[in-house]
Amino acid sequence: MSAHPDPPEAEAAFKSDAEVLAASRKYTRRSFAVAALAAVAGWEFCRKVFYSSAIGDQPWPRRRILQADAKLSRAIFDERALAPTYPVSKSVMLRTNGHVGIKEELVPESWRLQLVGVASAQRYKQYVSDVTAWNYDYAGPITDAGELIREERKEARAGKLPRGLEEAGRSLSTLPQGTPGLLLTLDDILKLPKHELVTEFKCIEGWSEIVHWGGVRMADFLDAYPPQPKPDGSLPRYVYMETPNGDYYVGYDLHVCRHPQTLLVTEMAGRPLLQVHGAPLRLHAPTKYGYKQIKRIGLIAYTDIKPDDYWTKLGYDWYAGL
Repeated sequence: MSAHPDPPEAEAAFKSDAEVLAASRKYTRRSFAVAALAAVAGWEFCRKVFYSSAIGDQPWPRRRILQADAKLSRAIFDERALAPTYPVSKSVMLRTNGHVGIKEELVPESWRLQLVGVASAQRYKQYVSDVTAWNYDYAGPITDAGELIREERKEARAGKLPRGLEEAGRSLSTLPQGTPGLLLTLDDILKLPKHELVTEFKCIEGWSEIVHWGGVRMADFLDAYPPQPKPDGSLPRYVYMETPNGDYYVGYDLHVCRHPQTLLVTEMAGRPLLQVHGAPLRLHAPTKYGYKQIKRIGLIAYTDIKPDDYWTKLGYDWYAGL
């Protein structure tokens, strides 16, 4: 018996090897094609995510993801929910953090709260034809624990300081000259019922502290100085705030300002606010991260146009919910 396969068997084996080789070549080419397409798709995905045109210093796909996340968070967690409260014994003096908009020491007597968009504003004795004409006086760089926080200014400190010198630039929502409204003193605000709250201040940087706040509820402020309704009877959707020099600015949904724990703060730890903490008036909204809790409020405006927001322009989330 021969050790070699019969010719038909040899031919079958040869065909089998040829078929395997052909299939191997075909699948190898297909694999390379699939790998190449995957690489192109991966690069295109990365290009879209990281190099697309920016919205608020974020490529638009990432900004859209932040917006979708905010919408989902609102639906799940409900912004009407109350933040936890604590005994005063657990509170501490809030650490100083972030000095945009408060680097100059404000002369207290020169402070006024510009309030714009109030219903029937002319009926108030604090009404003026141009709130932007008010001048704030400054005494030089503010002192924080003995260390001067210095800032270079292109113009003299006499009169109005230049606006929008910080990283995010000038606000697109700042008031044009000739805007009528109210100029409120601190006494006007302190006439409203006082409220105290011990809640946790949470910073986006990863730290938090329990703080004893005192002031007036923003909801009471809105009742005392209500926004002008629109022609259809509905109220404007937003509230815009900025510091007296316009360097820091924040936008809020109106219903966030009506939250029962949102305070216009005038005291911390049972004492009047220090300038490094935003005296004479700052915001505390315990359902929001700290970058939404503006210090040294100089302007509050009711508006139906979504306001500009300092940190949103630098890549953060406008919603800022906890």
